[in-house]
Amino acid sequence: MTETTIQRYDKSNMRKLLVEFPQQVEDAVRIGKQAVIPFRGSAISSIVVTGLGGSAIGGDLLRSYLANELYIPISVNRHYFLPECVDETSLVIVSSYSGDTEETIAAHNDAVKRKARVLCISSNGETERLARKFRQPLITIPKGYPPRAALGYSFFPCLMALIKMKLVKPKEKEIGETIALLKKRSMLYASLSQKNPALQLARQLYTKLPVVYSSANQFDAVNLRWRGQLAENAKVLAFGHVLPEMNHNELVGWSRYSGMQRLMSDMVVIFLRDKSDYERVQVRMEITKGIVSEFASRVIEVHSEGKSLLARMFSLIYLGDWVSFYLAMLNGVDPTPVKVIEYLKNKLAKV
Repeated sequence: MTETTIQRYDKSNMRKLLVEFPQQVEDAVRIGKQAVIPFRGSAISSIVVTGLGGSAIGGDLLRSYLANELYIPISVNRHYFLPECVDETSLVIVSSYSGDTEETIAAHNDAVKRKARVLCISSNGETERLARKFRQPLITIPKGYPPRAALGYSFFPCLMALIKMKLVKPKEKEIGETIALLKKRSMLYASLSQKNPALQLARQLYTKLPVVYSSANQFDAVNLRWRGQLAENAKVLAFGHVLPEMNHNELVGWSRYSGMQRLMSDMVVIFLRDKSDYERVQVRMEITKGIVSEFASRVIEVHSEGKSLLARMFSLIYLGDWVSFYLAMLNGVDPTPVKVIEYLKNKLAKV
C-alpha cells in the first residue's frame, strides 16, 4: 500500500473524513450541548429512532450503548410507518442526514398523526422543512458528508439530548476518553506502516468473504456497523451474527455436510471481543472459534480498547471504518460513491 495507490483510488477523499473523525465527534458534542430540547424525560414512555442507513446506525448505537442504563424502551425503526405502540407519550427521533429519505419522511408524517413528541436531526431537506412547519425541535448538523461518514453527528447530539432530558446520566468523562482514544488511533490508522492494524486486517480480508461475530448485548450495533462499512466502502459482501443466538442456528451451517467447504474456505471470521462480554458468552466464543476454524480460511479476534463502554465501542467502530477504507484501496475502488444505491433511488423516484 502506497500514497500513490490512495491518491489514485480515493478520489472523494474518504481518508480525510476518517482522519478528522475525532474532531467531528468534538463538534457533534458541541452541537448537542447547544441544542434546545423542550421535552421532559419524565413525560416520555418510549423512544423510537426512525431512519435508514448511515442515519439509523446512530440510533442502533444509542440503543445498545444505553441498554443497561435507560429505564424506558428504545428501538430503531427502518420503515415507512412507526410501530403501533407509538403515541403522544413517545419520543420519536427523526434522523435523516440528507433530510430527503423517503421512508423517514413517511415515518415523520406518521409521528405527527400520532401526536408523538418529535425531535429532528438533519442537515437539510424535507425533514428540516417539516420540523419548521410543525414547530418541532431541530438539531441541524453540517452538510457535505456521506451519511455513513457522519456517524458522530448522528449519535452524539442524540445522546446529549437524552442527557438534557435527564433520561441518562452526564457522560463528560466517557466522551473525553473516547475523543482522546480516537485522536491517538487516528495517527496510527492513517499511517502506512506495518504496525497499522487496520491495514494489516484489510490485507487479511482481501479477496475473502468477511463474517463478523460479536456478543449480542452492547456490540450488536458495532457488528452491524462493520458489515455496513465493508459493503459501502470496500464494495464487498459481509455477513455476521451475534452470540448466543448464533449458537442456536447458524452454527450448524459450519458443517462438512453443507457441501459448501470450498466457499467457506474463502471466508474470514472476525470475532469482535470486549471485556464486558458475559462470561458464558466468552466461553461460547471460544468453543465457536474452534468449530468455525475447521472450515474458514482464517479466524481473527479484534479486542476493544479503553476503560468506558463508550470508548470501547468507538474503538472498534473506528478500526472497522479504517479497515473498510484500506480494503477499498486493495480492491481498487473509490470508497465514497455508492452508485447502486443512487440507481435504486432514481428508479424509485420514477414509480
